[in-house]
Amino acid sequence: MNQFLSQLPKVFQAKKKRLGRGPGSGKGAKSGRGTTRHQKARGKIPLHFEGGQGRLVKKFPLLRGKGKNKSIKAKPLIISFDWLNLLKDGEIVDQKLLEAKNMYVKSGTITSVKILDQGKLTKKLIIRIPISQSAKKKIEAAGGKVEVK
Repeated sequence: MNQFLSQLPKVFQAKKKRLGRGPGSGKGAKSGRGTTRHQKARGKIPLHFEGGQGRLVKKFPLLRGKGKNKSIKAKPLIISFDWLNLLKDGEIVDQKLLEAKNMYVKSGTITSVKILDQGKLTKKLIIRIPISQSAKKKIEAAGGKVEVK
């Protein structure tokens, strides 16, 4: 089948209206801005401008400023040595084990776990979760190992 230019489908894309190009264009003079008797018709004004009235942002001073717009960071769940004494000697402590023993439940506010130096440790454990420096010393003194990356 032969195809001719006349048989091709019509492709039409509306052109953008050119405003302010003289009275012959049909969109000259006031250029679609209504009458020229108001501020928006004459030039660009900022979005937050309210005609000389104070800006909305300025009306809420406590929502502005240093440290006010920080995102809420998830805090780690703190585990003390009292909880670790419930485990067996030589057990590997990681998030999976703590979830299995129901010591830690992952939720929206708590996403990680950290061991702090609270209480006295009597077990020899292998730790694979974040830990404080003083807790690390106590675990190694009790005969355990710390394998945190």
